[in-house]
Amino acid sequence: MTRAPAPVSALSDGAGPRRERAALRRVAAEGLPFLRARARVLRGLLGWSLLEFAQTFAGGYAVARALDDGFLAGETATGMLWLALAAVAVVPAFLAQRGVFAGLADLVEPLRDGLVRRATAHALTTEAGNPAAGTGAVSRVTHQSEIARDGWAGLVLALRGFVFTSAGALAGLAALSPLLLVVVLPPLLLGIGLFLATLVPMGARQRDYLDADEAFAAHTGRATAALRDIAATGAAGPMAERTRELAEAQTVAARSLARWSALRITALAIGERLPPVLLLAAAPRLMDHGLTTGGLIGAFTYLTTSLAPALNALLAALGTAGGRLLVVLDRFTERAELPPAPAAHASGNTGGGAGGGTPAPAARAELRQVSFAYGPRARPVLDRLDLRLLPGDHLAVVGPSGSGKSTLVAVLAGLARPTAGEVRWLGRPAAGQEPTAVRTLLPQQPYVFTGTLRDNLRYLRPGAPDGDLMAAVTAIGLDALAERLGGLDAPLDPRRLSQGERQLIALGRAHVATAPLLVLDEATSHLDPAAEARAETALAARADTLVVVAHRLSSARRAARVLVMDGTRTEEGTPDELLTRSALFRELTGSWAPPPLVEPAAARATRSGQGLPSGSG
Repeated sequence: MTRAPAPVSALSDGAGPRRERAALRRVAAEGLPFLRARARVLRGLLGWSLLEFAQTFAGGYAVARALDDGFLAGETATGMLWLALAAVAVVPAFLAQRGVFAGLADLVEPLRDGLVRRATAHALTTEAGNPAAGTGAVSRVTHQSEIARDGWAGLVLALRGFVFTSAGALAGLAALSPLLLVVVLPPLLLGIGLFLATLVPMGARQRDYLDADEAFAAHTGRATAALRDIAATGAAGPMAERTRELAEAQTVAARSLARWSALRITALAIGERLPPVLLLAAAPRLMDHGLTTGGLIGAFTYLTTSLAPALNALLAALGTAGGRLLVVLDRFTERAELPPAPAAHASGNTGGGAGGGTPAPAARAELRQVSFAYGPRARPVLDRLDLRLLPGDHLAVVGPSGSGKSTLVAVLAGLARPTAGEVRWLGRPAAGQEPTAVRTLLPQQPYVFTGTLRDNLRYLRPGAPDGDLMAAVTAIGLDALAERLGGLDAPLDPRRLSQGERQLIALGRAHVATAPLLVLDEATSHLDPAAEARAETALAARADTLVVVAHRLSSARRAARVLVMDGTRTEEGTPDELLTRSALFRELTGSWAPPPLVEPAAARATRSGQGLPSGSG
């Protein structure tokens, strides 16, 4: 599922950092036993890393001695020997790198193997039979486990390198003059501390940004795929408003992430750039207290060739690989979140009370106190509307033009987000679900594309077998059109089809589809009454739950329930009940009734006797 973006207020209320700290605790709870079980591998890495400590210590110290005891003292040979010692110290450090990478595999590969086993077991035990969950399981087994392996390897290398390189450099500085630590350590520790303080908030901001980015991308994809439906249901305004909200959430998240990134850059500058500047400023006072010229140059050597690169590598690894590693490992350590069982919902349309009768069946779709308005100050089109659609329901929605029927369809189908209240599909909130997996929506102006009739019928279900296609052709009444076109595989040109033929193809497409909720928004308006009755009867038998925005009385008469809309006022009941208690339904029934047959005068004259006026002889 795609998660909704964090609200703007969530960026500053501490919820994000709390979530990151909880994730860190979950990962640490399982990571520490993993490390304890590999103590031997860690000891091996420690042993190889001591060689790097020695090489770092020798580098700056040899430069200082080469100057003080050699070149500046007029002893060139002594200076060359000290430089040679620094060069020779590189050889064991090179061997140490080989040993570290060999031991790293014993620390990294078991992590990946364990994650793959965990993801596979989770998919088999909790996600089996759920096609929507399959892509997540595949991603965890392949892509996410590789991210974890690479991130863990990079973090281990950077952390190990920084610890032993900085230890060697600080030991060398202390050997040259303990006062050097007084100058170098404070900005170094301040930079590291400030950077570490940004890790949790930065991780939260990264999650917020990724959530907002995914939500915007998912919304854009759904809107692009449903452009015709949006235009047909008049949902362009709400969709544009929702797009604006998601874009604003993404912008806010990006700005917050940028602010924390700027703080992180400041921390890096303090820890990496400030020590050499302070050392240069304090050089005269240090030399007054016994620091030699060679010691000063050796200190700069430690700072520029050892400490700064190691610090840069560590902070870069923590900021990139570390953040991704935490997010990915948290996904593996989170308990599987199973969809909640649909709760029984008390409604006047369902039986069973609170006293322990038969539980109400799970609703295919449900509106709970749903309101909708096209602007903050606009009059609501829907006002606290409750509607429950159960398996087997056949609901007709009727009302005068502008009464909110298309708005209701847009909200029910997920094309427009309600101003207040909740839309639920299959017992769960509609937000985050894939709409096309739950409902099929047919607008008044259906989409038919150039291709074959077979391709158009399979549009919502690409793998539908031929038997289902032929059943749809027969049930909907597409036989004559299929024969005229030349069969299912004959080329189809939408420009040569009438509006009624386009609607028949769309109705056949809906018959082939398997979504549990089918919504017809005046999708039979261009059919004659007989063709409309045949199509609606076939779809009512095929669909689990059918909603029809009716434009003829016959459609309302065929429905088990009718919802009469008159702006924010609604009435619901069977057709016979509404004829008794709904004045608007009676009025609509009268307007739908066929006009009385008025016999033309010429016909009456012919019938009265040979076309002559009465009284003629």
